[in-house]
Amino acid sequence: MATTWIKAVHRTSSGSIRAAIQRTLDYTGDYTKTRDGDLIAAYECDPATAVSEFLLSKKIYEKKTGRNQGWHDVIGYHIRQSFKPGEVTAEEALKIGYELALRWTKGNHQFIVTSHTNTNNPHIHIFFNSVTLDNSRKYTDFKRSAIALRRVSDMICIEHGLSIIEKPGLSKGHNREEYLGISKAPNKRDKLIELIDTFLCDSSPAENIFSALKNAGCEIKYGKRTSIKPPWSKRYFRLDTLGYGYTESTIFKLSDSSGNVRNRKTPVDNSSYKFSSGTIRKYSTNLLINIEQKIAEGKGAGYEHWAKIFNLKEAAKTLVFLQENDINSFDELKKKASSASGEFSTVAKNIREIESRQKEISELQRYIGQYTKTRNVYAKYKASGWSREFYEKHTTDIILHRAAKKYFNEIGKKKLPSIAQLKQEYAKLSAEKKALYSDYHKLKKTSRELITARTNCEQILGISPELPTQKRHLTQENNVSQTI
Repeated sequence: MATTWIKAVHRTSSGSIRAAIQRTLDYTGDYTKTRDGDLIAAYECDPATAVSEFLLSKKIYEKKTGRNQGWHDVIGYHIRQSFKPGEVTAEEALKIGYELALRWTKGNHQFIVTSHTNTNNPHIHIFFNSVTLDNSRKYTDFKRSAIALRRVSDMICIEHGLSIIEKPGLSKGHNREEYLGISKAPNKRDKLIELIDTFLCDSSPAENIFSALKNAGCEIKYGKRTSIKPPWSKRYFRLDTLGYGYTESTIFKLSDSSGNVRNRKTPVDNSSYKFSSGTIRKYSTNLLINIEQKIAEGKGAGYEHWAKIFNLKEAAKTLVFLQENDINSFDELKKKASSASGEFSTVAKNIREIESRQKEISELQRYIGQYTKTRNVYAKYKASGWSREFYEKHTTDIILHRAAKKYFNEIGKKKLPSIAQLKQEYAKLSAEKKALYSDYHKLKKTSRELITARTNCEQILGISPELPTQKRHLTQENNVSQTI
């Protein structure tokens, strides 16, 4: 049940970039939370000198691009990923967090990953540099990036056999109490949901439900989006903000037991199919909801009613998917899911290797250009007898030249290749990557569909992934009635 969030890190109140980076790294890399530093991993930087490395990259970026955003400058991004208590160890969480950081940054940014052990649930912190490794551009955040990050995190968790939150909110992440299962006192919104659940349990027509709400002291404001003000609140609550199953259209659907169109407010059920020009296109299958868990977390009868309908639809879509792909047994589904996941992992690994080599080539090209441009300045600095005055005038060029020489020594390059050779190799790798990408997206979609179908079948049949095959002969009819 991994949860994630991402936030930008800005300058401190004093305007110091170093202080802001140091403050974040001090918190994420706290030795009391990371087993004396054993649970710290880094990419393209050293945890001990990360602050100076981040600062140097920003200085080079400003010199290259001439951009300085001042107080609006984002110096890095902080990501947190949490897991369900008892599912992973701190070491496993660190590996998963490193994989998440690598996928999210595509290997283009320096980052530090730490795994904290100071709480009863494993969680990791990621801090990555806003400037890319080639110092030519910065990471650009985008609208709803937290949702995209959560989807990447969920996919990684599914690949590792971990549980995820089936239906997270669209705009906000799950709070600490929710994913830890800690009960808290109901607020005004929760009380209104409980009141609506009470009337939904009676399976009354929708008109009677709204009348009952008025009799209970609620004020109802009709319009494009119906709002309700309960007697214990001074503000109105829009129905479409109460969560799944509480919009006006859903209430009209749930309250109509005949299934016929009651009036103009009853919507067309388009949750599974999209009608366009006489054709029907199926949406992808979603994971089933664990209703018992949701009820234990405090969800009401109205949510339970909606969740049962949702699970029935998703179970039906899962069955159609199995029939269309000629899958006749759970073992066959498991084999296909494992095979598809393996093929996707192989292609993804090859792409990562190509991208890693391309990154090496780009970095080598950058350092060769950096070395060439600063060679004359460094020669003059050496001829001046390492003059302090000369160093102060040409500090940046001297630092860049030394960094290039250090890089060549680290990779063991005594004879530097030509830029033309590197460009030719880079172009060849790009062609190979483009060919692999033609299969990448197809394999990724197939793998996700098969894994989702396998997870749904496990829940429908009551099969635990940890149980051996011989213990899976449960009565299907009983388990389907318990789950759906």
